[in-house]
Amino acid sequence: PLRCTGWSLRFYDRYHVVRGENMKLDFGCGPNKREGFEGVDIHPFPGVDHVLDLRGVWPWADESIEEGHASHFIEHLEAGERVHFFNELYRVLVPGGKCQIITPHWASNRAYGDMTHKWPPVSEMFYYYLLKEWREANAPHVPLTCDFDATWGYTMHPEITIRNQEYQQFSLNFYKEAAQDIVATITKRSIK
Repeated sequence: PLRCTGWSLRFYDRYHVVRGENMKLDFGCGPNKREGFEGVDIHPFPGVDHVLDLRGVWPWADESIEEGHASHFIEHLEAGERVHFFNELYRVLVPGGKCQIITPHWASNRAYGDMTHKWPPVSEMFYYYLLKEWREANAPHVPLTCDFDATWGYTMHPEITIRNQEYQQFSLNFYKEAAQDIVATITKRSIK
């Protein structure tokens, strides 16, 4: 059975389902859980509420999570594990539920310096694959079952942020290290 422990020593098996009301989860939070969120991590850092390997079965009920947050987490997952993460996230989020995803930008050395990051680095193109309609037209072989709208922006190098918007856009397109992180918000589309 799947064992999930938190500071309250909660134990779950694969048949136990957690139902939350207005629950917000910070996935892979480490010791820096986002305020107002319950922390989820594979390691029992201080502040982690659910010690859980997210590569396995998630204990939360369908459409039971209002909001998610994952800062510098999904780049640590293999490609198939990323597919599992987004399929499970889609399952547990309420319709219209959102999740903020922050990853190192692929053109920043931050994406490559940590030896626990998996290939490929996360790029903007990745977020197109989360939309079912786009996937059906362009990549029907990808085993994602989720359907998310996505928007994204960047945290930028401090030397770039003081420049005008035209320079910032030029830098994003042509200069390594201009963007430090990709900050995406994905929203669960309602079933039609």
